Parts: sequence; C-alpha cells; structure tokens
Amino acid sequence: MRLTTFLATTILAAAPAFADTAADRRGDTPFNDPSIEHAPQDGVVKLYGAGGPHTAFRKVAAVFEEQTGTKVEVIAGPESKWTADAQADADILWGTSEQSMTAFLLTYTAFDPAKVDPIYLRPAVIAVKDGNPKSIMGFDDLLADGMKIVVTEGAGVYNTSGTGTWEDVAGRLGKLDDIAKFRKNIVSYALGSGASYKQFGEQDADAWITWPNWPITKDDLDMVELAEDRVIYRDINVVLSPKADPEAQEFLDFLITEEAQKLMATEGWQR
Repeated sequence: MRLTTFLATTILAAAPAFADTAADRRGDTPFNDPSIEHAPQDGVVKLYGAGGPHTAFRKVAAVFEEQTGTKVEVIAGPESKWTADAQADADILWGTSEQSMTAFLLTYTAFDPAKVDPIYLRPAVIAVKDGNPKSIMGFDDLLADGMKIVVTEGAGVYNTSGTGTWEDVAGRLGKLDDIAKFRKNIVSYALGSGASYKQFGEQDADAWITWPNWPITKDDLDMVELAEDRVIYRDINVVLSPKADPEAQEFLDFLITEEAQKLMATEGWQR
C-alpha cells in the first residue's frame, strides 16, 4: 500500500500540467435540463458553439445583417458557460469537429442528429512563438529532447475539437515511437483551445498542435504547416433547430456562399 501511494505521488509530481481548475468542475458541467423550454423564435438568429470559428462567423454575420437587417448573435466559449441559454434559445449549434457535435447532441435533444451538416474544414497546424525562435520547420522537430509542447484535450463531457488531434498527427505514419517521443515533450494537456493558448504562454512552450485560426488571429503566434503525410483535417458542422427563427436557415444558406467562403478563408476555413 505504501509503495502504491509513493508511485502515485511520484507520477503526479512528474506529470505535465492538465489545464483544469476547480472552476471547470464545480457543478457547471453541461447537461440536459428538462425544465428548460426550447423556444428560440425571438427574431434574433442565435448560434452557439466552442470558440475558434466564432471570429470568422461574426465577419459573415456582419455582412448578412447589413444585407438583410436580420440580427445574428454568435455566442462562443466553453460549453459550460452557455449551455442553459442554448437549451432555451439556440437557433443553430455548431460543432468544431464531428465528435464534439455528437457529444453536444446528447445535451441539446431538441436538435436532430440527422440534420447535422458539415460546412467547412481546416488542417491541424503547429503554432509557435512569434518569430519561430526554435526554427521549427515540421513535426519531426517536435520530437527533439527538451522541446515543450502544449496539446488540447477534452475530459469527461468537455467537448473540444482538439481531443485526440495530437495523437492522430503523431501516429499518422504508423510509428509508435513517434507518439512516445512526442508525448514525453508535452508540458500541458489543456481543456479547450482558449486554455491551450493560455498554457502556451504560462508554460513558455515552443509549440502547440492546433488549428490555423489561432495563429492567424494572435499577434504572439506564428504558424508552421504540417507536411502532407502528417496533416489531419477536422470539420466544422452546424445543425438547425426545428423551432428556429425562419431567418436562421437563410443565414445558414448565406454561410456557404462564395462571399462567405472568402471571409471564412481569412481564418483558414476551407470547403
């Protein structure tokens, strides 16, 4: 028993940081609340989802509002912050990956899984410090001794597009040793991309496996693209409430027009 306690303590002391706080676990975990009536028709098109696509969505929403006069609200961030509001008045949910949308629909039961529509995708990339001081050119550079890497993960019902992304990239060539070497260099497993960005600074990290919109929109990050044989893609998808404002479908139609695609492409989103 003493040996078990000693080993557990040693492992925890040596483990990289898991960017979780008590605030993430103090009862605000997303769950379906049957007491909340889903009644989104209020004259405002409301979209809810994880942070990342929201900045590009807001660019599209601004143009749509100007052209149609219909107000669009894009609400983003950790799911625990908006879950109750979304259960009440979401016209549209977006998922930053297929697995995250699947998890969302366990909570937002008013939405039909058969109606989920993938609309854009993006490649995984390496975010590095501004100026790329470690001269990181690709994945293999991340395996060097002493490299400090941040990865994004989910835990429990914490839904994020980053869950498992680093493992998919590291294991892309079918080499177990790549995963093992990469894992030794991870200094933080962060719950969500916002937490990962924070950990990147706090841990003085050298690299972060993420998506293009983060280095594109942050002045203190640069982007290194992964080689074709390493890169993986995940999509962004949307689902419309059967009780949505009529204008919500109009916005979804506009979201994939050529005009909207040009705006989405400014932050790395592709069709």
